Amino acid sequence: MHILVTNDDGVHAPGLLALAQAMRTLGKVTVLAPDHNWSVSGHVKTLHRPLWVKETLLADGTPALATDGAPSDCVALAVLGVLSETIDFVVSGINPFPNLGNDLTYSGTVMAAMEGVIWGIPAIAVSLDGDENNLKHLNYETPAAVAVQVVKQVLANKLPDETLLNVNVPNRPPEEIKGFRITRQGKRVYKDVLIERQDPRGRPYYWIGGDAPVGITEPDTDVGALEEGYISINPIHCDLTAHHLIEPLKKWSWPSIS
Repeated sequence: MHILVTNDDGVHAPGLLALAQAMRTLGKVTVLAPDHNWSVSGHVKTLHRPLWVKETLLADGTPALATDGAPSDCVALAVLGVLSETIDFVVSGINPFPNLGNDLTYSGTVMAAMEGVIWGIPAIAVSLDGDENNLKHLNYETPAAVAVQVVKQVLANKLPDETLLNVNVPNRPPEEIKGFRITRQGKRVYKDVLIERQDPRGRPYYWIGGDAPVGITEPDTDVGALEEGYISINPIHCDLTAHHLIEPLKKWSWPSIS
């Protein structure tokens, strides 16, 4: 089996290294990841400039490829021919912070996995519920081990087309994690504020700042599972259609176009 490992934090992020090392227990691993941090990049496809791919080494001395493209570009480049060998599985992560609820549309980690399933390749995204004030001491071994188990489950049971698994792991010692929960997307509350400043020439510029988002703890959600100490396994489908609204919308009084 040939596994593509990528992320949105950059090719030298410690979470990617832990993930690549864990995936090697399952088969051949190729790393193709951004050459810099692309966090909160969403689903990006670079079409209006060239993309560069260069060889590099991970911290353990193993080879990797880095590109100036986005996480989803990494997957597309690999599929379209940068890699000569067919990719059997895409694993994205390990993100140091959780990707929950509405975060998914922003997340480069999740969207790299989504790019995989768009190309018909099984994929998962893996994130850790890390502490922003303790990034240097995060333990990625537990989510890496969880990722191995999730990949094994996907291989054994298969996933429907255009579906990925979004995996979020509590930032706890393994003995304190209560197990796995299959979840739905929860809700995030964003506390963004607009900060206006001036550059040295008096021109206004803006930062989108504010406090970190919080989650609404509800039963059976990704947010709730993490809060209770469970690993959240959230199936995500590329189809964004609100199917329950199709029939009601047909009953609206739509005007004729003349």
